[in-house]
Parts: sequence; C-alpha cells; structure tokens
Amino acid sequence: MLALEQKLGPILWQLPPQLPFDAERLEAFFALLPRTTVAAAELARQHDHRVRHGSYLEVRDDRRLRYALEVRHETFDDPAFVRLLRRLDIALCVADTAGKWPYLEDVTADFVYVRLHGDKRLYVSGYQSAALERWAARVAAWRATGRDVFVYFDNDVKVHAPFDAMNLAARLGHGKRVSFPLAARRAAEARRGIAVPRATWDRWRWGRTAGSR
Repeated sequence: MLALEQKLGPILWQLPPQLPFDAERLEAFFALLPRTTVAAAELARQHDHRVRHGSYLEVRDDRRLRYALEVRHETFDDPAFVRLLRRLDIALCVADTAGKWPYLEDVTADFVYVRLHGDKRLYVSGYQSAALERWAARVAAWRATGRDVFVYFDNDVKVHAPFDAMNLAARLGHGKRVSFPLAARRAAEARRGIAVPRATWDRWRWGRTAGSR
C-alpha cells in the first residue's frame, strides 16, 4: 500500500449486511487505524513471522490516510451514526445498491466516496443517460463545496462498469462519451434489418465473433 505514495487514495471498509450499527465497536475500530503513512509504516513493522513475503515500509513523504465506510444494515440509518463519522472524520460511502440495502448520502468528511453497484439490478444493470446525468449533478454539487469525489462502478457482471465510468466522466468534462459495444452492435444490425441469434449476442458480449479465439 505504501508503495503507491501520492497515488494512494482513500481506503474503503465494507461491512457485511448482517452487522448492525454499534457505536462503541466502530469507534474502537477506527481508533486502531493509522492516520498517516508514517504511522502506518510503524504499525506494519510490528508484523510477526506470518508475513512471509516481505513488506514495503519505506515512506518518502508523510501523507494523510483517509477512510470511507460502506454499510449495509438498516440500523445505520441513524443520526447518531452520521455524527460519529463526522467526529471521527470518516466518509460515509454513498452506495447505490439497486434498493437492496439502505441508501445513505450524508457527507461526513472532506471527501465523498461513491460506489455504484447497478441502477436497477445489483451488479448487473448499467446506468442509462438520465441516471448518469443525475449522478453527474451530484458529483458536481459535491465538488462545488471543495471536496474530492471518488466514484467507482461495481456493475461489472455484464461489463457495464468501464463504459458507465467513461460516460460519467464525460459529463463532468473528462473525455468523450462512448457507446456500450453490445448496444451499438444491436442498433447497427437493427438498422440493417438483420435478426441476430441470442448465441451470437452472447459471443459479442464478451468481445468475440464467430470463429475467433
């Protein structure tokens, strides 16, 4: 981790959906975490013989470490939880989980951490233009307050994530909009009046064509 140096971003902790809100447990856990890279190196030097492959402990510049927390139990929808994160300077992860787990959007640190797991179906569905416009507006509003904003797409079952990421970035002035390849192929074939079998679409979805390897 320390070898990333200036490229090291916030560190995300994700809690399982069966773990409810426990203020004392959370506070005790976050008290254990190093808040700078120098402190992290000092902590890492305490490792025992079970670390057999060496460790990178060089720190050229002492940098601040930032943390985000993603929660999935309904009991975290509690003002006490938000107050705790703000006091400890931990970002609440804004997680879009297609309605499976609670959606929380409180800003609790000097940066915002977003995970987009799927618009309609968890890990599967992509984000259509209207949804990306809404997220772009949120990101722009957070950035207007002087905060760094980190957005990660986790809807990768159908390989939507990289294309959604590029299209969101384009709406924020970075790069150009791109078409999802499968949708582009379907549209092209539809214009030409060609009916394509489902098996062929499945091969194209993974970047293959008939007879290719």
